[in-house]
Amino acid sequence: MTFPAVHSQERNAVSFMRTKKEIENEYRRWLKKANEDQDLAIELQGMNSEEIEDAFYRDLAFGTGGLRGVIGAGTNRINIYTVAKASQGLADYVRAKYEDNPSIAIAFDSRIKSDVFSRTAAEVFAANGIHAHLYGELMPTPCLSFAVRQLKCSAGIVITASHNPSDYNGYKVYGPDGCQITTEAASEILAEIEKVDVFNDIRKIPFEEGVKRDLISIIDETVYSDFIEAVKSESVLFGDDVDRDVAIVYSPLNGTGLKPVTRALSEAGFSNITVVDEQAKPDGRFPTCPYPNPEIREAMELGLQYCEKVGADILLATDPDADRCGIAVRDGEKYQLLTGNEVGLLLLDYICSQRQEHGMMPDNPVFVKTIVTMDLAERIAEHYGVETINVLTGFKYIGEVIGRLEEDKRESDYICGFEESYGYLTGSYVRDKDAVNAAFMICEMFAYYKTRNISLIGKLKELYQTFGYCMNTLHSYVFPGSDGMVKMGEIMNDFRGGATEIAGERVTRTLDYSKGIDGLPAADVVKFIMEEGSSVVIRPSGTEPKIKAYISVLAENEDDAMSVEKRIREFLENKIN
Repeated sequence: MTFPAVHSQERNAVSFMRTKKEIENEYRRWLKKANEDQDLAIELQGMNSEEIEDAFYRDLAFGTGGLRGVIGAGTNRINIYTVAKASQGLADYVRAKYEDNPSIAIAFDSRIKSDVFSRTAAEVFAANGIHAHLYGELMPTPCLSFAVRQLKCSAGIVITASHNPSDYNGYKVYGPDGCQITTEAASEILAEIEKVDVFNDIRKIPFEEGVKRDLISIIDETVYSDFIEAVKSESVLFGDDVDRDVAIVYSPLNGTGLKPVTRALSEAGFSNITVVDEQAKPDGRFPTCPYPNPEIREAMELGLQYCEKVGADILLATDPDADRCGIAVRDGEKYQLLTGNEVGLLLLDYICSQRQEHGMMPDNPVFVKTIVTMDLAERIAEHYGVETINVLTGFKYIGEVIGRLEEDKRESDYICGFEESYGYLTGSYVRDKDAVNAAFMICEMFAYYKTRNISLIGKLKELYQTFGYCMNTLHSYVFPGSDGMVKMGEIMNDFRGGATEIAGERVTRTLDYSKGIDGLPAADVVKFIMEEGSSVVIRPSGTEPKIKAYISVLAENEDDAMSVEKRIREFLENKIN
């Protein structure tokens, strides 16, 4: 399948930086507003010159990922004013696009002020004549995608900063298909947002008034229950018997996953679940794991300690908005963390083998992965006669493929998709990664193999022996502040100039995705492919002041792969630093 290229129209944040004088003027304007907002006044008056510059040198960037930033006062912060401004712009966009009974679904996670920001957004939508469907309690991001589709909404938002540290929050926007917005939609919404003055152009009514006027309603419990049923329907056991008495330790990392993950597992017969007590309740401070990302070992450490205490078979952890899932499994007397790539390979092989064995493989099966995800997955898919579609980084692009398959009456051809950053989806009931689905499928897979005396570590080694050893690593380089934005642009331009060799290995192909390649949308990404099969992908983060480097190494064994990876990493660090 090939798809038409869509050129990125997201604004270049560097071009929209304020001058020193403009920063001072905007700061003083916010100080005047502070006369009506005591909390705002205290924070603004306590700022030094560097803090003022960082809070006001630009407007918080809006793109396909919506807004994401540090909670606090200022135009480059997320607060009730910037949330209201984004909501007014989104409302203007929705009213222009959907004239008949427009509606927007809203979800929020456990982060600081997520509930406040969600109510603020609902108040703005209601004042603009748009019905706001709001979850009555915190919910995972995939539940928002599900609600948008089930309630046939014009759009959706979820208040979350996913796996960022506790001082962050965010505002993700979804289209009527339940998928995060495209670059074209983001550009159109941004144009509307930029017309809005943060203090003077916001239409807003009190929440209680919106409820009385039937412009704000709480999403019915049946929507959540239907989501759980959709997750469970993804089972590929097809009648196979498994021992569900698997000893599971689970941590929601103080986020939204506790209720949906434990409910889906228990209703499927997995009752031997120990929850990490310190990380069970929603808490936006994340007191036991300041960086609540299951990709990071520190976030998994408490769960691993629980595993040791109870002798667990497997550890599961989901990030605050429950769209990412990390795992560790027993390996002898110890526990081994598996990467997102490794879990994805295992799930892909398990799903394909089960579908093939039971005659449940569609005629034209499709697997979707991002360009930075382990290439070994493509070999596994090919082994089972499954087509692989590669997309840009970001699960929204996987969601878009599912949508196009649906348009072509081929929705059932999609069997799974994953990205290296711990995001998985095995069905089309939502259009975003789903950690509830991932936890359910991982436990089913684990139980299936355990019943047959096969460990996940053993199965992974078998895949490497069959298809070749592959190592993928991710390295991030931070460039904070306005100077950092300029520096990142310079570094990306330097990489775009190409390279003849990396770490002594000849570069056979340089792919500059800013020009649009293979029918993919234009993106600020550069990929180098080397003659021995290794590759490097360089891109700036869409949500943080970071440049990310993805190294993929094909080798005879792990030792050789580690040696090659080290040389490539040293090359990158010399070039970036």
